[in-house]
Amino acid sequence: MMAGFGHGTRRYPRSRSRMWSRSGPDRATLGIVGVICAIAGFFALGIILGPVAVVCGWLAMGRTWTGNRSVPALVAVVLGAIDTLLAIVWLAGGTPGLA
Repeated sequence: MMAGFGHGTRRYPRSRSRMWSRSGPDRATLGIVGVICAIAGFFALGIILGPVAVVCGWLAMGRTWTGNRSVPALVAVVLGAIDTLLAIVWLAGGTPGLA
């Protein structure tokens, strides 16, 4: 008999311990990383770190606006959006008096 080819003893290779869970510390970590990226984006590379903060916050919220949201995730989305808008205005030369 041939063992393997998907019919071996490992029935559940993608157990919870091996895959990224949708709840728990991973969401909290993404929210905190998003806040850090948003704050750092105000000082340098806002055009890159702003969207990264928005994506991290959105993933930390579970990709939905409904339900319970963590505060760091919401702060990351809002600050990341503001950071991105300010970077776009700065790149477009919208504030000529501040240069």
